[in-house]
Amino acid sequence: MTAHDDSSLSFRFATPDDIPMLVALVTRAYRGDASRVGWTTEADLLDGGRISPEVLAEDLRRPGSRVLVAEQHGQAVACAHVAPEGDAAYFGMFAVNPQLQGRGVGDRLLLEAERIAREELGQATMRMTVIDLRAELIDWYLRRGYRRTGITKPFPYGDTRFGIPRRDDLRFEVLEKTL
Repeated sequence: MTAHDDSSLSFRFATPDDIPMLVALVTRAYRGDASRVGWTTEADLLDGGRISPEVLAEDLRRPGSRVLVAEQHGQAVACAHVAPEGDAAYFGMFAVNPQLQGRGVGDRLLLEAERIAREELGQATMRMTVIDLRAELIDWYLRRGYRRTGITKPFPYGDTRFGIPRRDDLRFEVLEKTL
């Protein structure tokens, strides 16, 4: 496989049977030493889980909510969550297997999530929150047409479903893109 050969990438929607696999994939992309292989690691910012099975099950049940799975050669390699939220589509739980990061998988998945938001959910805007200390990740989204809104949201300190903070200055920045 060449560095950008993602022609074998296919997409499907997750089912409740996928929850254990998705929790493992998201955790591997963001937490612990395994995540350090890729560039999306949050290992220096947070310990613990990135997504709980209970939150993921809620996401799968919510009307209009879609958990997208990208597969390559029959294996799940990436995922994302897209759901209607107010006047926009919310984008989150974006994770790519750390060993495949930088090979175009994330680009393809983001484009598919944007297509779903626009065509299936009827939304004209995609919105997300990113930990504001993640400058490299924010820059990645800016290169893909997202813009900083100037809006920040507090990090849910004390809610271990989203991880155990290693520092006390975490907050989210809201990014948006017109679809």
